[in-house]
Amino acid sequence: MLEVVFLGSGGLGLDVLKQVWSSYRVKAVLTDKKSVSIISFCNEHQIPCFAGNPRGNKTADFVKDIRCDILLSVNYLFVIEKDLIDLPALFAINIHGSLLPKYRGRTPHVWAIINGETVTGVTVHLIDELVDNGKILKQREVSISPDDTGATILEKFSYLYPSMVQEVLTEIAQEKVTLVEQDNAKATYFGKRTPEDGKIEWSWFKERIRNWIRAQAAPYPGAFAFYEGHKVSIHKATFSDMGFAQDIADGTILATDQQTLHVKTPNGVLQLSDIKAENPITFRINGLLK
Repeated sequence: MLEVVFLGSGGLGLDVLKQVWSSYRVKAVLTDKKSVSIISFCNEHQIPCFAGNPRGNKTADFVKDIRCDILLSVNYLFVIEKDLIDLPALFAINIHGSLLPKYRGRTPHVWAIINGETVTGVTVHLIDELVDNGKILKQREVSISPDDTGATILEKFSYLYPSMVQEVLTEIAQEKVTLVEQDNAKATYFGKRTPEDGKIEWSWFKERIRNWIRAQAAPYPGAFAFYEGHKVSIHKATFSDMGFAQDIADGTILATDQQTLHVKTPNGVLQLSDIKAENPITFRINGLLK
């Protein structure tokens, strides 16, 4: 039976941990302090668990006597340093939410929607000391529909992650692994996003603004703008056929019933809804979102 050290965070991390625990021997788990469900699962099943940032050799004592075949990372929040990469006897493996080598880096599914992609995917690959650079063990495509959000793409991923990990571990156990080099000439990289990065620029075309909004829609913090000094987050946008005058400033509110806003962009009108404000706001026709 393969012996696994698991690195993971969040709901997807827990789903895969449960899958791996049901079929293999989980020797230890590394997670973050906010992944309470993973910590609780480890406590319940008496799995040694380290919760926190491992940088600076903080896990040295924790892992020094651990022997494993596989190190498996799923949505792990921290950089995996060389001492952990070198821990397993066979492979150090990560599961990544894009079709590598495209969209290396953080929150790739969000960036894919922002960039108007119609297809993304999931890649299981080896970990090396470069970001999302290792040889590929398995890939699956995932479609991005016009109404998908960052959250709905993660839901699609949630069905793939456990099954793909199970397939890869089975192939490793049966010594039927196929490794494919990534084509670095086709690689793209996108960095970490924070809620502060979500500000809408009304000079963008309507298609980009709509993608920007749906990529970050609830339960994410949301794309945002400012109205009369108040921050408003916007979680849904659809195209409108409302007419407008070209000399009106981009971001101008053309119509509102307070629940929805029709807003001018350089190439058309967007109907905005699911709007949340920090304080009560009354929107006005000809008011300006900035």
